[in-house]
Amino acid sequence: MYISPINRKVMKIKKNKIHPILYFFFAALLIAYFFPREGKFKYQFFEGKPWRYGLLTAPVDFPIYKTDLEIQAEKDSTLKRFEPYYRLNPDIEVEETDKLRDNYRAVLKEIASPAYMHYIENSLQNLYQKGIISAQDLENLQAENYPKVQLLKNNIAQSHFSSDFFTVKTAYEFIINNCPSALNKSILQSCDINNYLTENVSYDKQMSDNVKEDILNSIPVANGMIQAGERIVDKGEIVDNHTFNVLRSLKIIYETRAGGRNRQSLVLIGQFVLVFGLMFCLWMYLWSFRKNVLQTKRNALFLALCILAACLFTELVITYNLFNVYIIPFAIVPIVARTFLDSRTAFFTHLIIILICSLMVPFPMEFLIMELMAGMVVIFSLRELYERSQLIRCAFLIFVVYVVCYLSIVLYQEADLKKINWMMLLYFGINFILLTFSYILVYLLEKAFGYVSSITLVELSNINTPILLKLSETAPGTFQHSLQVSILASEAAASINANAQLVRTGAMYHDIGKMANPVFFTENQGSVNPHNQLSYDESAKIIISHVNEGVKFAEKAMLPEAITDFIRTHHGRGKAKYFYNSFKNKYPDLVIDEEAFTYPGPNPFSKETAILMMADAVEASSRSLKSHTEEDIRNLVDKIIDGQIADGLMKNAPLTFRDVEKIKHVFIEKLKIMYHTRISYPDLKQ
Repeated sequence: MYISPINRKVMKIKKNKIHPILYFFFAALLIAYFFPREGKFKYQFFEGKPWRYGLLTAPVDFPIYKTDLEIQAEKDSTLKRFEPYYRLNPDIEVEETDKLRDNYRAVLKEIASPAYMHYIENSLQNLYQKGIISAQDLENLQAENYPKVQLLKNNIAQSHFSSDFFTVKTAYEFIINNCPSALNKSILQSCDINNYLTENVSYDKQMSDNVKEDILNSIPVANGMIQAGERIVDKGEIVDNHTFNVLRSLKIIYETRAGGRNRQSLVLIGQFVLVFGLMFCLWMYLWSFRKNVLQTKRNALFLALCILAACLFTELVITYNLFNVYIIPFAIVPIVARTFLDSRTAFFTHLIIILICSLMVPFPMEFLIMELMAGMVVIFSLRELYERSQLIRCAFLIFVVYVVCYLSIVLYQEADLKKINWMMLLYFGINFILLTFSYILVYLLEKAFGYVSSITLVELSNINTPILLKLSETAPGTFQHSLQVSILASEAAASINANAQLVRTGAMYHDIGKMANPVFFTENQGSVNPHNQLSYDESAKIIISHVNEGVKFAEKAMLPEAITDFIRTHHGRGKAKYFYNSFKNKYPDLVIDEEAFTYPGPNPFSKETAILMMADAVEASSRSLKSHTEEDIRNLVDKIIDGQIADGLMKNAPLTFRDVEKIKHVFIEKLKIMYHTRISYPDLKQ
């Protein structure tokens, strides 16, 4: 079952009862929720630069914090004196000695004399007292350059040289190599001394980490105090290193000052009210000057999502210090908003975004100036948007503006070329590259929100597109008719501030359904009229079918819904009047099936679709005029359009009487030009 666009919109409204302003409300709530919670220090200061504000005194007692580099240097120096902790297990010595004695009584006494047993046992005791460590632990000590360690014996730590430790291998070699001359090394080796050598020293990670942490925590983070009321700096004074550290410490105290859950709640409320207030200003602008934008809820959703995405991404970059804020392509929002809506709405949306983001960035004034200029460039350069190459040109102009504006600000504030941070040019370059992807983003947003950009309309109106090329070959008369209708309709749309490009493109496609049966339409016929062999209702059925056939062609070609609406509505719920009137005249006493002669509709529901219906009927009827005088053309235009209004075909179109009169005037003037009489050229006399 076919559902007209009007009914579809009504059904969507019934299902979606969310008021458009709630989109802005929820967007503001999310932005405020993820807004940085710490306080914001209201002063900006630079070492070696003059203090630009008035006298500043300490509001409270606070320490002068060391810099991160100073603290790290002290940590490195302290850790050089740190000695890791190792634990000696005395039970292993007892276990291995008992094991040696048991084996001697059972086996070794037949191989070695008691002198061997006495030497091995004394050697094991000596080695276990010095400590046997794993080869990996010993390598780690040497690699990390720890000449000494703290060796825990019975929970008592003693300083121990790392070089005094043995491994299983070096302990075995020590016993063999230090064998007394009275003993035979071969017999000693046959005693399997390896069986009694086990690591009895292990790394105590928990103790080492605890001690290291205590040492690091004992390092003071401040090297002085400032008393409440103490003078810090006055206007015009140069911020030296000491003053800079004092100001930096005051900023840390201010931004990290905790006030409990109550303070956090108040901060959140303040942030939400501020953000929503800015977004409400955008809503008021739309409600006051762009009510047509708010007529479709997707527009409010689109703008709210643009603001939400830009602000949340900025909050993420600022909170986690991911990269320079000027890499973020803020200008991409006015680009896409200008593409789908209008220039003023695009700039106002951009203004709201940068005002919100300026509350987060480090240098708000410089940020506002540069982003405002970028937004202005977008509006100026995309005043007339008809080609995708304009987006690339716009991105390049934004890059140039960023560079010039940044250099100007540095020269104004510093008056020193050496103060220019040339890395900023790299950031602007990355921004330019990201802006060029607006070409793809426009396409994606068109599909996501159902928009049709001016660029897409221009591309679709190209007569070399496959479907229009096929129309010109299959139904050349219909193609010429569509061209003439597009001229009439676009001129009329421009006269009442409707979307001229949309109606021009819609006119090019409104009759593509005639390709299914081109010879049944007079503009494509030769000397033979196939309707002569059909009844009036059969002919009407074929004529009416071109609407549904056109919708099928449009869906197959994946044309935008906005273009397909022109196909559906260009006859509205009107009748195929030639066959309807002929049938009634021939069979006046029969009860006629009205639906058999009625187009499926719906009736036009926008200025653009209404204009196309008028232009289509007027252009087609003008071909039947025997003379094209101004009076004949005027009478024809009045008759056609007044008849459509009388039939109720325009009841859903938002047109005023003034609009209708302007449209009539344009049609009359254009038709006079189209059908003007040309002078005959005289023959050259011999």
